[in-house]
Amino acid sequence: MKKFALLVLLFCFSFANVDSIVIKSASALDRFMAIPEEQIPPKLLRQAKAIAIIPDLIRGGFIAGARYGKGVLLIRTQDGWSDPIFIKLYGASIGWQIGLESIDVVLIFTDMASVQKLLNGTLTLAADASLAVGPVGRAASVGTDFSAQILSYSRSMGAYVGVALAGAKLEVDFDKMAQAYRCDPTKIYLILQGKCRHNNQYVQILKDKINRYSAWHE
Repeated sequence: MKKFALLVLLFCFSFANVDSIVIKSASALDRFMAIPEEQIPPKLLRQAKAIAIIPDLIRGGFIAGARYGKGVLLIRTQDGWSDPIFIKLYGASIGWQIGLESIDVVLIFTDMASVQKLLNGTLTLAADASLAVGPVGRAASVGTDFSAQILSYSRSMGAYVGVALAGAKLEVDFDKMAQAYRCDPTKIYLILQGKCRHNNQYVQILKDKINRYSAWHE
């Protein structure tokens, strides 16, 4: 039953093109930053080693749940944010579920070790890298686990929610990488070095949004 639920979700995302993923990621980031009391603290955006955005993560199924979504990972380099590495998040979800729910997810990577694990293969959240729910609000600090390698944020139907992502898996989506880049999609270092680019207005809009939100003062 879990395999069936996951196959349904895979079908839902099979026709998403790379530009639509970037556009939806930029819109999702806007939603996270729209309400001061619930936004990702700009300080964390400034300190992030990488940012993953998975818009419209689908969670649910019939009795046995699953979750699946496609998104982007932008990595901080010496020259600013990299072009997007296309990724996918998937895994079974716990509990008795009927129906589907769409969730926006942002993951803030606080160290490069967890980023490298993702680029080298499959990263299991809370197993291969420590995971904590991120603080919200411009001045958020109290009770935050800043030692976590990944801070997670999630929104559903416009409201901030604390979706449990432990056990979910992150992987590079090489099919989407091949669609976006004309170089070998497995040679991600070429993208990080700026030698293989996905130049279009949507990528630049997403980068500009991250830079603008990072510059906000608490």
